[in-house]
Amino acid sequence: MIILGVILLVIGLIAGLGFLWTIGVVLLVVGLILWVLGLVGHEVGGRRHYW
Repeated sequence: MIILGVILLVIGLIAGLGFLWTIGVVLLVVGLILWVLGLVGHEVGGRRHYW
């Protein structure tokens, strides 16, 4: 999710498409939140690790 967010951010910036940039930011933030939750030991979606 983090990688997809970064890819969409780059494509959105290069192509000048605001909606891709927005989707990229949302995916990046959600991916980082899930990653941090997994690191601190919280179950995410019923799983102990998120990757």
